[in-house]
Amino acid sequence: MNNKNTKPKNGLYYVLLLLIAALALYFVFFSNSSEQATSIEYSTFTEQLEDGKISKLAVQPANGVLKVTGEYAEAQKVENTGGLPLWGSADVSTKNFTTVVLPNDASIAEIQELAKNSDATVTIKEESSSGMWLSLLLTFLPMIAIFFFIYMMMGQGQQGGGGGRVMNFGKSKAKEADKKANRVRFSDVAGAEEEKQELVEVVEFLKDPRRFVELGARIPAGVLLEGPPGTGKTLLAKAVAGEAGVPFYSISGSDFVEMFVGVGASRVRDLFETAKKNAPAIIFIDEIDAVGRQRGAGMGGGHDEREQTLNQLLVEMDGFDGNEGVIVIAATNRSDVLDPALLRPGRFDRQILVGRPDVKGREAILRVHARNKPLADDVDLKVVAQQTPGFAGADLENVLNEAALVAARRNKKKIDASDIDEAEDRVIAGPAKKDRVISKKEREMVAYHEAGHTIVGLILSNARVVHKVTIIPRGRAGGYMIALPKEDQNLLTKEDMFEQIVGLLGGRVAEEVVFGVKSTGASNDFEQATGLARSMVTEYGMSDKLGPVQYEGNHQVFVGRDYGQTKAYSEQVAYEIDNEVRSILNEAHQKAYDIISTHREKHQLIAEKLLEFETLDAKSIKSLFEEGVMPKEVTDAEFPSEKNDAQTFEEAKRALEAKDAEKQAQERADFAEVKADLKAQADELAGKEPEVPQAPSTPAEEETPTATPEFPAEKPADQEEPKE
Repeated sequence: MNNKNTKPKNGLYYVLLLLIAALALYFVFFSNSSEQATSIEYSTFTEQLEDGKISKLAVQPANGVLKVTGEYAEAQKVENTGGLPLWGSADVSTKNFTTVVLPNDASIAEIQELAKNSDATVTIKEESSSGMWLSLLLTFLPMIAIFFFIYMMMGQGQQGGGGGRVMNFGKSKAKEADKKANRVRFSDVAGAEEEKQELVEVVEFLKDPRRFVELGARIPAGVLLEGPPGTGKTLLAKAVAGEAGVPFYSISGSDFVEMFVGVGASRVRDLFETAKKNAPAIIFIDEIDAVGRQRGAGMGGGHDEREQTLNQLLVEMDGFDGNEGVIVIAATNRSDVLDPALLRPGRFDRQILVGRPDVKGREAILRVHARNKPLADDVDLKVVAQQTPGFAGADLENVLNEAALVAARRNKKKIDASDIDEAEDRVIAGPAKKDRVISKKEREMVAYHEAGHTIVGLILSNARVVHKVTIIPRGRAGGYMIALPKEDQNLLTKEDMFEQIVGLLGGRVAEEVVFGVKSTGASNDFEQATGLARSMVTEYGMSDKLGPVQYEGNHQVFVGRDYGQTKAYSEQVAYEIDNEVRSILNEAHQKAYDIISTHREKHQLIAEKLLEFETLDAKSIKSLFEEGVMPKEVTDAEFPSEKNDAQTFEEAKRALEAKDAEKQAQERADFAEVKADLKAQADELAGKEPEVPQAPSTPAEEETPTATPEFPAEKPADQEEPKE
């Protein structure tokens, strides 16, 4: 049977085979040769030397003994030479012999005396520095080196490189998408309708170009997908691969550059050559900023390996030879560091921003990810979308996945609203630290701190609604307050940003008003507030003193571009910027102080209820602020995940073991009942009276002796007589 899947033998296999053949030839032609010396005993040697049968001998030290070799005056017949009995006979004649002598004075003197009497020639040799194996190694080492070199040059190695060949490291590592394995389609991508339409047009151009060519349209050379992490750029590329009826090659930007100089450019050439042979085709480069960064941004010269790769990529996309029939789709979240030559029309004709979805897009994304998850009736994905502003597609998928895990941990069959609420908190701040030991004073301080955020948010924020406040620690936060916007905002006014700063400072102000102290719990609040105030002054021109001037950009720092550049403003302007930022923060601090001082009673009421319930939702907060009482329908079951006592690992393990034991006992009882029913049916068919089934006894009951009717008083004291 011809097996087509049989892989070719490795080159090392042939090298080993050659060594085995050489050793076999050695033993065949040398071990069984008549000229090969035979090993004899020392007593036989002395007898033959005394009889004059030995003509000459040589003595040589070897490995702590004396090795004696010599020749007979006449050939001697021996039965075995130590080799293989080839050619059908083991009896051969030999003229050479060898033996071993202990290195003592008596043996040496005896040999010298016998040799003198028999007129045999004695030769003394120095100790040899190499043995037989060393000789073999020196003989075959050049052959091994030659065969290994030929093996490397023939490219038979299976270690790394493109296509799994050592000498093919310049080949591209791009993989052609498997249409059967890739099940992602455009219907699986939600919240990016405009982005999908742009890519659908590209796919249609490749499938049916006549409709576009008739109007003089040119096929786009490249499409750049840019946006924050987790917004679905790679997912869109997977959908294109699933929908396109043309070859689709995917590769990461980091796969181009390796330790060898020139490998990146060689792989780019090989990738485009492969795509052109199968044109029309699509090439997807993920994280293109790994090779597409601005040239000259490195600390070295212009012959940097990454720059050579970029130069080759620029030539292949739109060079002298052209690039017809191949479309490049690239994804990055750092488009600000890409080389300008890469972004011009003719290379990346379309730059599609895949941003964070709005409330409508979030709802569509949630519906896609909720297809295979059973949801309870109280789950409204529209409400969940409203509660997750700023979440990307990956964050929303993580929320539903965490909700499913939480529901499974609670032994539920469906995911309800409390599971999703817990999942949102876990994604935002991490799991609840219910077992953390917190002192009474610190707990009170956290409660008043979060109540301060809540009061300021209720008074000031017209565009935001306080959704939830809790003092249960999660992650690094001892507590937190969530305020959600009534609707998605793309633009923020100066008043909106100032109110956010006031809300962030509400916690520290509450600590100062109530306890007269300043704790470290407001460090993250200050970080966010300072960032907002500085961006108001330096980026958005919201300072009346400095005017509508942008002093700092909103781009991320890129060392290769920003290194060595001086600030675009003087030291005097920097001093004024710092003063203006400090002025905004002081004004916001005073505003928060006035609000908390005015609403001191409501602030204290919310803090006390936080200490009692630990978590308050929007309904409870509104009732406390407007009516001063908690809603009647609010119970401890409102947030079951946060009210459950924390279990240690051993407690959880024992609970699981007890549950398994209970399940097994129930299965045994059911089996015994079914067995009794079957026996009763069999007895009834056989004409016998059916026996009354008895419940299976536990091992403890079987070992306990039962009381006989003669001793009724030995029944347990807590067991009562059945009443008639």
